[in-house]
Amino acid sequence: MSDTKQKNNAGSLSEPVKSKPDHIRLLLVDDEKGFADILSKRLSKRNFEVTTALSGAEALQALRKADFDIAVLDLKMEDMDGIEVLKIFKKMCPSMEIIMLTGHGSEQAAREGLSIGAFAYLTKPCDLDELIVKIRQALKRGDEANG
Repeated sequence: MSDTKQKNNAGSLSEPVKSKPDHIRLLLVDDEKGFADILSKRLSKRNFEVTTALSGAEALQALRKADFDIAVLDLKMEDMDGIEVLKIFKKMCPSMEIIMLTGHGSEQAAREGLSIGAFAYLTKPCDLDELIVKIRQALKRGDEANG
C-alpha cells in the first residue's frame, strides 16, 4: 500500500496524505459535511489520522481500501442507516472498534448499536475531549482483544 494516498472528489472522501504508524487511524462517517469537516480538522490537530466519508457507501469503500483502528459512525444518514453500516463494518473488520455518534439519539438505538458490537454511543454535540477519551478507551480494548 502506498505511503501517500489522496482522493478528494469535491471534498467527499478524503484520505490521510501520509501514514504514520504512531497515529490512530480513524474513519469518520457522517453525512453532515460541515460537522464532519470541523470534527476531522479538530481530531487531526490532536494527531489522529482521519479519513472522512460522507455516506455509508463511501465508508464501505474506504474500509475496503485501508485499515482503520477506530470508526466514528453517525447513526442517521441519508443513504444507509448507521445500524446497517455498523453490521457491515463488524462483518468486514470484526476487530475495529466503533463509536456511534448521533444528533438523533435514542435509548433503543443505543442499545441496538451496543448489542451489535459498537464500543460506545455519544450524542451530538459531544465534547471533543469526551470523544477522544472514548476513542482511546476503544483502542485500548481493541489492543487487549488482539493480544
